[in-house]
Amino acid sequence: MLNNSQILFITQTLSVSSNSVNQTIELLTEGATVPFIARYRKEKTGGLDEVAIADIKKQFEKFQEADKRRLAIISSIEEQGKMTPDLLAKLNKALHLKELEDLYLPYKQKRKTKGVIAIEKGLEPLAKRIFAQRESSLEQLTAQFLNKDVKSKEEALQGARDIMAEWINENLESRNRLRTIFEREAIISAKVKKGKEAEGIKYKDYFDFSQSLRNVPSHRLLALRRGEKEGFLKVSIDIDTDKALNILDRQYVQGMPACKEQVELAIEDAFKRLLNPSIENEFNGLSKEKADEAAIQIFATNLRQLLLSAPLGQKRVLALDPGFRTGCKTVVLNELGDLLYDTVVYPTFKKNEAEITIKKLVADYKIDAIAIGNGTASRETEDFVKSINTGVKGVYVVSEQGASIYSASTVAREEFPDKDITVRGAVSIGRRLKDPLAELVKLDPKSIGVGQYQHDVNPKFLKESLDSTVESCVNSVGVELNTASKHLLAYVSGLGPSLAQNVVDYRMKNGKFTSRKQLLKVPRLGGKAYEQAAGFLRIHGAKDPLDNSAVHPERYDLLKKISKDKGVTINTLIEDEAIRKSINLKEYVSAEVGLPTLTDIMAELAKPGRDPREQLEAFEFGNVHTIEDLKEGMVLPGIVTNITAFGCFVDVGVHQDGLVHVSQLANKFIKDPNEVVSVHQKVQVKVMEVDAARKRIALSIKEV
Repeated sequence: MLNNSQILFITQTLSVSSNSVNQTIELLTEGATVPFIARYRKEKTGGLDEVAIADIKKQFEKFQEADKRRLAIISSIEEQGKMTPDLLAKLNKALHLKELEDLYLPYKQKRKTKGVIAIEKGLEPLAKRIFAQRESSLEQLTAQFLNKDVKSKEEALQGARDIMAEWINENLESRNRLRTIFEREAIISAKVKKGKEAEGIKYKDYFDFSQSLRNVPSHRLLALRRGEKEGFLKVSIDIDTDKALNILDRQYVQGMPACKEQVELAIEDAFKRLLNPSIENEFNGLSKEKADEAAIQIFATNLRQLLLSAPLGQKRVLALDPGFRTGCKTVVLNELGDLLYDTVVYPTFKKNEAEITIKKLVADYKIDAIAIGNGTASRETEDFVKSINTGVKGVYVVSEQGASIYSASTVAREEFPDKDITVRGAVSIGRRLKDPLAELVKLDPKSIGVGQYQHDVNPKFLKESLDSTVESCVNSVGVELNTASKHLLAYVSGLGPSLAQNVVDYRMKNGKFTSRKQLLKVPRLGGKAYEQAAGFLRIHGAKDPLDNSAVHPERYDLLKKISKDKGVTINTLIEDEAIRKSINLKEYVSAEVGLPTLTDIMAELAKPGRDPREQLEAFEFGNVHTIEDLKEGMVLPGIVTNITAFGCFVDVGVHQDGLVHVSQLANKFIKDPNEVVSVHQKVQVKVMEVDAARKRIALSIKEV
């Protein structure tokens, strides 16, 4: 657990009560997941949502890391025999890794630095006397330190300056003063590397660039770092050298003129050789971390919107993966998404034959909807399908992003060992229409096609964020226990890949689950995992109707008491709104169950098992098929495919997404594009500019 200072920091940083923080950390320590705590432990946390709980978890993990490092530092200093009560108190008081590392810096095992070499030559006493700045003359003083290793007075003075420079570098106050300047005034600059102008033309905007570090947008900083990594740009972070030296002079220079001169030289050396590069690297890392956080947040927001896209549901689907020369890979999926049939049709040069095949498949398999991938030949295939009188009202264009990666994956090979990648891709397109969440969880989120600079940010933090986003989405929707794949089950609170596989194996061996209690018969699925997972799993058609709801089994007895008090069955309680409204919830408040949980239970009884996602709506592109069809001034329907810090990309049906710059989103200042648009949102856009050669389309929403 954390100490009082750490708890206070979290409460002040996140603006939550200390009790909420303590209770949340206790639950996390016991193995509870964020979705479980948010939904089923509101009384303990004070009603904190997933975002607040995840923030507490993040801070908790940072402090755990700091505590682990603290113990290692204390052990190291004690082994050196240099620990003092004052230093120990400072180490125990330090909250963050940066503070701990600053305190540890003078005691860190050093390589052969200039200062270490000078100390080995016996010059540390000289450095101390000069640093005290009480000597009126250095001639006689330096003469005392000449020996076989120190041949001249200048060599002695140089060695003393090297030692003093390292003291200044290791001084906590000096480092913090420079940090303040960097924080307020640092400038990030970029120059093109000599001879790289032509090769690095895509970074032309940064060939001669400078901006305040504190104000540089995340996407710009990541672009600068990518240009630097690829060898086209030289990027630096700088502060006013004279100002920095003046601040350090005021801290250290205060004595006799002869010593002052040596101290001033040591300060200049410390700043240029040690302090400035060290703090620059630190702020380089901090600014990158801040940019990473912003980019990862954008990615996570986009991913959430995509995963929670409206599903078609349990309908029979005909799915086509379009193609010209190779034809359209065509598959039939049943209500559960199982592959019933696959073939290839050629609308381009065997149109009549293709029409007959499509009509027959629709009739034979009683198709409810048709899904068409949005890749090559998508618009042509859509036009062809809509020209056929199939009787199917729902024809949907579905994003193929990542479908090819799924087709070649181990997951796809396990599902369809006897089918080639083209069939697997068509199946994925059809299943995405039926349930985007269930299908997209099989992919690495980075391959789904939303986000910004995902290859430039910290991969560990990106994975953690995206995994928690997927987990949140899966649990907010709920999972049908008898049809979910192991990939979907793996994200259910408390399960994970191993238990998810055990659930699937048990289902295959014993048939469908008829109650949530049966989960306890699954190998290695114990009481804790059951507690965490049960409320998020649904059993359609279960004997107990509560098993198809978000009501947790731990509250079944409470509902039985309520229904008994009302003289009705659970089914009647679910079906009769008047009876539910007549319940005085305050009568059932206890030490464990408060009004928040009781209110949630009543809300769930009003819609047990209902999918919280929006209803799917059909969409049609305008009468444009290629970028050459676009003309300035056109107003077209489109679908938002991706959101970045600088705007959003919209598919208008020409195989090339257009950009709506943030300035073109609304007739007001927009800081975050997510304020006004979301992934998969249907919008009307005006074509502002078309550059067919560079495949660039400028669009506007505010001009419509």
